[in-house]
Amino acid sequence: MDYVAALVPPVVMAVAFTALVVTIVKSQGGANKGKEDAIVDAAFARAEAATAEGKASGA
Repeated sequence: MDYVAALVPPVVMAVAFTALVVTIVKSQGGANKGKEDAIVDAAFARAEAATAEGKASGA
């Protein structure tokens, strides 16, 4: 019975990881995709602007 106890944790983790991946894939796209993309684009623009501003004032 030791082999059952040894195999249960990896099997449980594999099932949980598979469920996580399926959930992530299913949540991509959909009605809110445009809004989510716009939020990410705005965050990248703010980060790039802050980086450029830091380099300009530090140079």
